Amino acid sequence: MITTSRAPSLKTVLLASGVVLTLAMGVRHGFGLWMQPISQAHGWTRETYSLAMALQNLLWGAFGPFAGMAADRFGTMRVVLVGAVSYMLGLVWMAVVNDATLFVIGSGVFIGLGLSCTAFGAVSGIIGRVAPVEKRSWAFGISGACSSFGQFFMLPVAQQLISSAGWQNAFYLLAVLVIVAMIPMALFLREPEVSHSHGPQQSAGEAMREAMGNRSFLFLVAGYFVCGFQVVFIGAHLAVYLADKGIANPKVAMTALALIGLFNIFGSYFAGKLGGRLPKRMLLAAIYFSRSVFISLFLLAPLSQWTVYVFAAAMGLIWLSTVPLTNGIIAGIFGVKHMSMLAGVVFFSHQVGSFLGVWLGGYLFARQGSYDVVWGIAIALGVMAALVNLPINERPLVRAQLQPA
Repeated sequence: MITTSRAPSLKTVLLASGVVLTLAMGVRHGFGLWMQPISQAHGWTRETYSLAMALQNLLWGAFGPFAGMAADRFGTMRVVLVGAVSYMLGLVWMAVVNDATLFVIGSGVFIGLGLSCTAFGAVSGIIGRVAPVEKRSWAFGISGACSSFGQFFMLPVAQQLISSAGWQNAFYLLAVLVIVAMIPMALFLREPEVSHSHGPQQSAGEAMREAMGNRSFLFLVAGYFVCGFQVVFIGAHLAVYLADKGIANPKVAMTALALIGLFNIFGSYFAGKLGGRLPKRMLLAAIYFSRSVFISLFLLAPLSQWTVYVFAAAMGLIWLSTVPLTNGIIAGIFGVKHMSMLAGVVFFSHQVGSFLGVWLGGYLFARQGSYDVVWGIAIALGVMAALVNLPINERPLVRAQLQPA
């Protein structure tokens, strides 16, 4: 049970969690920029670095339900503090380790744990508990916009650090930034004591079984798998894809990824705002279908610097706009007592998709010399995700009152 008695204001929670998300997601979205310099420095193929990124994403998802469970029980502050330290260690590890196996395993464990404790799953619970019901979807949209701002802001920073200080020193500097900024912000995420004297007293295990037996929850799980596959494949492989196609200037890829972050600030905010007025399942279906359309048009259009930027802006509008809608549905159906844990479970599916997206991109490129098959899979999965979100029932569950013994 969380024992802190004084409740932070929604403004404080959004500001502190926003800084944490900005750094956690901003640094993570820039990892694709290190693929080429690290692979060249160590004589690795793209598959090795892709596997490291894939394992980071998979373990981020695997640790997610446990980080969420800890946040629900012991408070978000403690979880974020653990995450900041682990994130810092992971960045240092990536700078100093030159054995491929150790690089893959160590960066996967440290960065995966760090992200699970500092990204959406860990902070969604406190946002859901502090925000009034009528503002909950909007608040989730704000948190999504902060993570997108991180991508927009941190990508140019990472590129500049790599260019001016070298790829190893860039990791060291970001490690310092993570610790210096995240730890003070975590102290503002102290949660109030949560009283559940009215209504059924669910344990974490009971909440998990209830969710896994709910068809709408399983549809969310399936849709989020697709989200992870698409965004992480694009984020990790877009830079080298463009280089293979003749756009060798790294600033084009950096600008494209930054544009995704910039436009998703607006996309996430308005998705959260619209989620308070329109059926969230319909908005999710529209987002997934639009992704397939935008990817198809990008592949069919003549490739140039400007078509890359248009594609990035279009994808940015719907990049992480799934997050406030998905979290809003979870809170609406199941309530907020076990919000972080259930969000972590759904996010695990997202990260399984992320693992396959980033790894399959490197694996198939190594064998086929092309990303065509992976692009095709991303398009097909987008259509599937649109269809599985349509039958979701967003109404709150009605639970029987527990009778006293």
